[in-house]
Amino acid sequence: MPDDIITFSSDKQGIVSKSTLPVDDDPAILSLRPGHFSEYVGQEGVVETLKIAIEAAKLRKEPLDHVLFHGPPGLGKTTLAHIIASEMNVSLRITSGPALEKGGDLLGILTHLEEGDILFVDEIHRTPKAVEEFLYPAMEDFCVDFIFDKGINARSHRYRLNRFALVGATTRVGLLSAPLRDRFGILRGLEFYTENQLVEIVKRSAALLNIKIDHPGASELSKRSRGTPRIVNRLLKRVRDYAQVRGSGSITEKTVKTALYLEGVDDKGLTKLDRSYLKTIINFYNGGPVGIEAISATLQEETDTLVDVVEPYLLKVGMTTRTSSGRKASEAAYKHLGLERIK
Repeated sequence: MPDDIITFSSDKQGIVSKSTLPVDDDPAILSLRPGHFSEYVGQEGVVETLKIAIEAAKLRKEPLDHVLFHGPPGLGKTTLAHIIASEMNVSLRITSGPALEKGGDLLGILTHLEEGDILFVDEIHRTPKAVEEFLYPAMEDFCVDFIFDKGINARSHRYRLNRFALVGATTRVGLLSAPLRDRFGILRGLEFYTENQLVEIVKRSAALLNIKIDHPGASELSKRSRGTPRIVNRLLKRVRDYAQVRGSGSITEKTVKTALYLEGVDDKGLTKLDRSYLKTIINFYNGGPVGIEAISATLQEETDTLVDVVEPYLLKVGMTTRTSSGRKASEAAYKHLGLERIK
């Protein structure tokens, strides 16, 4: 089954250990994840809400209320789920919406949860409708209903579950059904990070990777990371490789610029795909408006990739706009690409 369980436990020195790692996590990436709120950077409002909820749950000796995180990829939704389990000192079971193909997949997970455990469902908006309906009684009443036999011999049995907390993550909160969304007690959206916050993350990650980086280098790397911690950590590793092979072994502003030029990341953090997206709107559709399906067909890229990965940052920096009739490239996009608008 494409899910795994992580057990958090504290020893006498208060050190938190993990029994296993999720199969889809890169250990190198996981090692850069903060394990506690004290190490977590940014999302102050979300963190404060979670701290209060966790402390209250501990005082009442109850499971945490169900939590839903939404926002673009790479902003820390999965990391927060790990931290919640660590702070609550309970087990974390990880799965995803697309992995729950049948109701039996979900029932197998739910019936093996211990009291207070955390169930993390990534991309929860992609959970099949038939499976989602099993979540309703599980979230509200901590029980599931089994149906035996068929027709006039059909019998129903209600199975009591241990009380647990569901932590859901989605990049498309609008696609979540209202009945499921309303069953979450805590709903928080994650925002893009500021440059100063990313600088702090870069310096922490560089220390963990045992690579020296000066402040101008950290600042330049943060400017090109699209306000996203996952991206800044990924780019840091690529710059580290360049610094160790072609440079002096430490990261400077010049090293960052040279290494990211090879990666195809420009001074605004735009990748080759981002620039192709903008050029498609400008060159093929005269700057827009144009539908996302047409852009997807022209680029030969999945629509979900464009909507979830490319557009959020381009909208944030004002390179593109969404209108009722489609996407349009802004003046900032023309200027950045060195193109002139055709009158």
